[in-house]
Amino acid sequence: MFYDTSSFIKPAPALRDDRFNALVMLLPRESKRLLAKAVLELPEVKRVLNDGWFVVSRGVTPAYLLEELTGQAADKGNSTAGIVTSGRLASVIEEDRLGPWVFKDGKLSETPAPAALGQFKASDVSIKGANAVDPDGNIGVLAADGAGGTVGGIWGTLTARGAHWVAPVSLERLVPSVIEAARTCGNHLWDLTMGQSAGLMPVVNALVVTEIQAIELLTGAKATHVASGGVAGSEGAVVLSLTGEESVVRSAFEMLEAIKGEEQFESPRLIPYIREPETAPHS
Repeated sequence: MFYDTSSFIKPAPALRDDRFNALVMLLPRESKRLLAKAVLELPEVKRVLNDGWFVVSRGVTPAYLLEELTGQAADKGNSTAGIVTSGRLASVIEEDRLGPWVFKDGKLSETPAPAALGQFKASDVSIKGANAVDPDGNIGVLAADGAGGTVGGIWGTLTARGAHWVAPVSLERLVPSVIEAARTCGNHLWDLTMGQSAGLMPVVNALVVTEIQAIELLTGAKATHVASGGVAGSEGAVVLSLTGEESVVRSAFEMLEAIKGEEQFESPRLIPYIREPETAPHS
C-alpha cells in the first residue's frame, strides 16, 4: 500500500487555470536520494529514531538513507547482495557485502539484525527496498537465496507483530502486477537466465514510498507520474508533474533541482557469471 500523504498535501487553487504547474525529471540515482530524504521525515521513522529499533536492510536505495542518516559516505554498490548491473542480474562477492545496519534509539548498534528483529514492537521500523512496485502498492523483491533472502527472514515477524515495513522504491520499477509476476518466478524454475537466478518475493503490506509520496511529504506539492525512460545516460528516468500553489510548487522544484547531478557509483565486484551450456529444447 502506498504511504498516505494526503495530510501533507497543501491545498491547491480550486480553479485549474489558477494552479501553478511544473514538469520534472529524475534519474534513478536522483530518485534514490529523494526517497532517502523523505523516509527520514516519516512520523513513524522520526519517532523510532528517538525511541525504538530501526533496522536498515541491505540494498542500494537503503544505502542512500544510511548516508542521509549518518552524514557519512556509504559504499552503495557493496551495500547489497543482489544487484542488477552490467546488463545482467548479479550478486556482489560475499566478502564485500555490507549491512544490514541496526539503530537503537537513533544510535548505531552492534546488535545483529535478527536479534533486533526478535525484540521488535509494533512501533518499530524496518527499511527494505524493492525491485518492483505495482499500481496497488504491492512490492516485489528479487531473491536468489532459496529461503527468500532478507524478505524470508523479516516478513513473518514484521507481519505478525504489525511492525512497520517501509519500502522506498522508485517508479522506474513500476510493473503491471507484482502478484502475477511472482507467479511466473522462482529461483529454481529457470532453464535460462541472463545472470543470477532469482525468484520474486511479493509483499502486500509494506508502506511504500515512491517519488510521488516523497515529493508530497517533503513539500506539499501534488505529484503525478506522467512518463518514464530515456536514452544516452537517462535510462530509467521518471517524469512527474507538480501542481499546487505557486510558492509550494516553486519550492518543490528547487528542492528537486538541488538533487540533480547526484553522482553515479561504480559497479561492485560481482560473482562471475557462468553461462550454462546450451541444451536441446524440452521435448
